[in-house]
Amino acid sequence: MNGTDAPRVRRMWVFLDTPRSETDGSWRFWARVTGSRLAPTRGADGEFSTLLPDRGEPWVKLQAVGGDGGVHLDLDVDDVAAAAGRAERLGAERVGAIGESVVVMRSPGGFPFCLTTWHGESGQVRTGLSSILDQVCLDIPSSRWDDETAFWSALTGWELRGSDEPGFSSLVRPPDIPLRVLLQRLDDEDGPVRGHVDLACTDRADDVRRHVADGAQVVEERSFWTVMRDPAGRAYCLTDRSPRPPPGR
Repeated sequence: MNGTDAPRVRRMWVFLDTPRSETDGSWRFWARVTGSRLAPTRGADGEFSTLLPDRGEPWVKLQAVGGDGGVHLDLDVDDVAAAAGRAERLGAERVGAIGESVVVMRSPGGFPFCLTTWHGESGQVRTGLSSILDQVCLDIPSSRWDDETAFWSALTGWELRGSDEPGFSSLVRPPDIPLRVLLQRLDDEDGPVRGHVDLACTDRADDVRRHVADGAQVVEERSFWTVMRDPAGRAYCLTDRSPRPPPGR
């Protein structure tokens, strides 16, 4: 797969997809722990909101769903139809569409994402933050690793970079993209690709205490990260990374 003719990804958003019965508590939790404000709900049934940071443009959206929930990505591009056609040629499945501005898709390994129309948002303010939700980790079964990592690099046109930590790679994002994409190779041989969000923390132990006080649960402590569950049962991680990484990391 070749990323040289990839359409430019203008903006990347992560959606926290939450069962409707859990949205009130989950949305308030994520607003508190990210230091954000909840935007007014939108959609026919009030099923969407956004986490609004104190400064700068947002990059995290919230959606009430009928299923179990999880996360998905939106990639803003200039030409949705052209980008969707290319994604299909790379092995993605088209699931549906909302008018001409949104195409709903799944990666070759089954991870949900949307190609969406860019509306001019750009950049991210990180100054003064002690923690930030800034990473989406794709959890990839070992049999799907090669195809899935090649797909995401080709779709975005971003370089796939290895890690000093065995079993991990990342995509080298442009400086104006607010989310880092980490790819984790699972011990599981097969199954669908899934995802979770990670927060970069200046003081992970302090953030663990703060998240627990707000209703999260600790699942597992690791050398450089802590696996958590939010009040809706969604897994996420608090990690020992700087909230102010250099561009492209």
